[in-house]
Amino acid sequence: MIPREKLVFRPAAYAVIINKGKVLLLKTKSTGKYWFPGGGIDLGEKLEEGLRREVREETGIELVIKKFLSFQEIFFYYEPLDEAYQNFSFFYLCRPKKTKLIKDDQVDQLDESEKPRWLALKSIKPEEMQIGAEKILQLIK
Repeated sequence: MIPREKLVFRPAAYAVIINKGKVLLLKTKSTGKYWFPGGGIDLGEKLEEGLRREVREETGIELVIKKFLSFQEIFFYYEPLDEAYQNFSFFYLCRPKKTKLIKDDQVDQLDESEKPRWLALKSIKPEEMQIGAEKILQLIK
C-alpha cells in the first residue's frame, strides 16, 4: 500500500481515436501494454485543449473531438520515477483530421510511450491493454 502523502493528483485526458475499423494506440515501455494517446492536463489548461496538445505531441495528428466517452479514477505506481498517482482520467471519442503519424525519429525517447500505431479494433485483446484501458476497449467494440 502506498502512503497517502506519496500520491500525486493528476487530471488527464485521453483520445479514443477510431478510423476505418482501427484504433490509435501507444505501447507503454514499462509494461509493454497498450494505452490511448493523451496525458496530464496542465494547471489552467482546459481538458480538450490539453487533450489536443498531448495527442499532437505523442502522435503528430490533429483531432476532431466528437464526444465525451467515459471517466475513470485510476491509481497507479510509475516505477521509473518512483511516483504514485491518483489519476482522474477523462476519455473522449475522437476522429483524426489526418491519419499520418509522426516519424520514428520524432518520437520523444524520454517519453513512456513508444511510436503510435493503428491497430485493427477487433484484433486487440483486453489483456494487451493497460489497467483501465480494457474497460474503454469494451465500450468501443
